[in-house]
Amino acid sequence: MSEDEKWMKLAIIEAYKARSEDEIPVGALLIKNNKIISRAYNQPISKNDPTAHAEIQVIRKAGKRQKNYRLDGSVLYVTLEPCIMCLGAIINARIYRVVFGAFDNNAKVCDSCKDTKSTKSSNHKVIILGGVLENDCSFILQSFFKLCITLFKFI
Repeated sequence: MSEDEKWMKLAIIEAYKARSEDEIPVGALLIKNNKIISRAYNQPISKNDPTAHAEIQVIRKAGKRQKNYRLDGSVLYVTLEPCIMCLGAIINARIYRVVFGAFDNNAKVCDSCKDTKSTKSSNHKVIILGGVLENDCSFILQSFFKLCITLFKFI
């Protein structure tokens, strides 16, 4: 098992926490110097906050813990490809690397920004790797949405 897979498994545990609270099951972990700085999961519904994505939550917690809004040298593990809002926060936090599991086939934000070195909108460049434990990460999302569709049929 690679280091990326090891950390992604812990992000998947966070995704299951989101699912247990009827949130879209996305989990995230922020690592620095091979240690967990913070962990979080999606909470937009329970917090009534459209910005409470797993990535934003984990960045907020890490910033408080580190007493710094810059998270230089850290690696973000997240079970779903980050959206454009989250990618902006990742860049602003100066996160070094993002590793995600499932691809977001609708938005494809990171897919279109894989080479942030060519992006002129920021002087910070993020290394992005997608597809780590993709099947496991996709499974939790797909099973959640299948359950939602099934439940809505009975309403």
